[in-house]
Amino acid sequence: TLPTGGTAKFYSPLNVENFLKKSSIISFSKKAINDLGESCALLADTEGLTAHAKSVRVRLENKGE
Repeated sequence: TLPTGGTAKFYSPLNVENFLKKSSIISFSKKAINDLGESCALLADTEGLTAHAKSVRVRLENKGE
């Protein structure tokens, strides 16, 4: 027997959510990117997300476009 503590009767360890890809879509206005962009880039750099930081900085150079 498996050490499930009896939960296997009512809980499946595998369900349809295991096969779905979750995505987030985030939208920033031009004003928001201009106001918060450098902070976002700094946070991304701190977390080692250099491509994300570069993406924000490119948007800042393009005035939020």
